[in-house]
Amino acid sequence: MKNKFGFLCVLLLLTACASSDNMADAPAEDLYNQAFEDLQATRYKKAAEGFERVETEHPYSKWAVKSKLMEAYAYYKDEKYDDAILVLDRFLKYHPGNQYADYAYYMKGICYYDQIAAADKDQGNTTNAEAVFRRLIALYPDSKYAEDARNKIKLTEDYRAGQEMVVGRFYLTEGNYLSALNRFNVVLEEYQTTIQIEEALYREVEIYAILGLNKYADGYYKILKENYPNGEWTAKAGKIMQKIGTESSKNSTGIAELINNKSVTENKTTTEETKKESKSWFGWLGFGNSDDKDAEKTITENKTIVEEEKKENQTLWSKLGFGGSDDNTVETTGRKTIEDEKVSAEKEVANSVTPTVKNDVGDIISAEKKGVK
Repeated sequence: MKNKFGFLCVLLLLTACASSDNMADAPAEDLYNQAFEDLQATRYKKAAEGFERVETEHPYSKWAVKSKLMEAYAYYKDEKYDDAILVLDRFLKYHPGNQYADYAYYMKGICYYDQIAAADKDQGNTTNAEAVFRRLIALYPDSKYAEDARNKIKLTEDYRAGQEMVVGRFYLTEGNYLSALNRFNVVLEEYQTTIQIEEALYREVEIYAILGLNKYADGYYKILKENYPNGEWTAKAGKIMQKIGTESSKNSTGIAELINNKSVTENKTTTEETKKESKSWFGWLGFGNSDDKDAEKTITENKTIVEEEKKENQTLWSKLGFGGSDDNTVETTGRKTIEDEKVSAEKEVANSVTPTVKNDVGDIISAEKKGVK
């Protein structure tokens, strides 16, 4: 009995070894087909292992190179992106000029692209995906995968711009307006074709309005209105500009009233100071601190002194030979003497000048030619 049991064990062992030898000697095509069936049956891990066997056991077969790409695809379907990227990097390193190299770049970019997180998370995969897609377009611009790569680059830019917006909004809520402006400016300068641009323009209007820089706020509002006339963010920015306009109008009115009130007060103060100065002038003239009645009294006294001096002058006229005549007599006598002298002078001039009369124009011209004056 024991001998029979031992014989069966040996027989099974020999059968297993023979089966293993048969698998090891399986042609590359059979291994590839088996791995492909596992892939279609969603047995991705087993499929990846089968494709790897084709490469390791038949490295010089025509199926070896293709098996590398299929192995990467099986890992990708199993969401083991890092393993897929390692296989693709090895493929591109040893087969850079292969006819499927464009597909390898595209698959690598997709592995990064599918790992892109939300905008508030790290965007390292977004950056890597964009870099790989750009390299694909640069090396194979006419590839059938290039167009899809271009579209995905636009989406990666949206994600990166979205992250800038998330950080900018955070700074805005914290009241760190300059840092927020820097983030929104990055969006406006580097991601002008993304869907984030409209909100970025609105945020610029909002922050400049908060800072009181209404000129800049109005400039960004005009750009926003020109590019997105019916946009949601444009409507919100319009409300901010209306508020700015109302407040500016109120401030202008208040400033005008303040200036007018100040002018009235200054004029009133100037009038009072002038009045005080006019009173002080009387003090300078020797009237002390007398009021208006004292000033009038002083003026009357001065008038009396002037009249007395006038009488003394009349007395002086009498001393000069005009007797006791009054002012009228003196004025008449002086006027008569001047008229007599004027008549006498006119007569002397008339007697000393002999008039020359030329009735003919021709005589005047001939006289000028001869030098006759």
